This record gives sequence, structure tokens and C-alpha cells, in this order.
Amino acid sequence: MSPDHTADLERIRAICFSFPEAAEKLSHGSPAFFIEKGKVYAYFWHNHHGDGHTVVIVKTSGREEQAMLVEVDPDLYHVPPYLGPSGWIAMELNGDATDWERIEERIAMSWEMVAPRRLLEAGGR
Repeated sequence: MSPDHTADLERIRAICFSFPEAAEKLSHGSPAFFIEKGKVYAYFWHNHHGDGHTVVIVKTSGREEQAMLVEVDPDLYHVPPYLGPSGWIAMELNGDATDWERIEERIAMSWEMVAPRRLLEAGGR
């Protein structure tokens, strides 16, 4: 679990709001980032139901990619409850120890998966 989840949330917000038409709403008490009038591309959970994790949750291309990520780096990735069966992956946030470049790249990939064609054709991220 992150030693300073509020700083991690602010960093996640900055990353998420760097993409065109980004917006934020609360979803079941946690921040969710989505494209205006569109789909969610990231969630931020801190100690969700007392699980002891601070994570950003992003889309993957499906269960195969999800399984591969967990196998390659189980310290970073895990399958989150509720969203996991739909192919989402959780990435552990640990304050200064977090690989923010990797986090940003995965959020960008998730944004691209839900972005409408007009945004992608306009240059995307």
C-alpha cells in the first residue's frame, strides 16, 4: 500500500488529464477517469474493502494479456476484484518506488482502447 496515497492520486490525475477529453467521476466511492461522454479508461483504488493495496486499474486487450502481465511481473500487476473478469489489470502504486513511466504508458494504452476514432485520428495522445 502506498505511503502517501493522496500524492499518488494527484499523480494519476495529472496523467489521466493529459489525454484529450479526460474527465473524472466517483464510481462506487473511488475516482474513475473516462473520456467525456465515453468510457472509463482508469480507476484509482486505495485500500479497497481493506485489501491493503493502492492501485491504478486499466484496461487490457483481454484475459490473455492480463494473465501474461501477472506472470511477467506479479509484484506490479494483479487481477482486481469485480473488474478483473472483464480483462482489467491493477498496477500497484508504492509512492517513490513506483515506475511512473510504466504506469503512464499503461494508462495511455487503456485510453487508446476506449477513445473514439475521431480522437485517435486527430492525433490521440
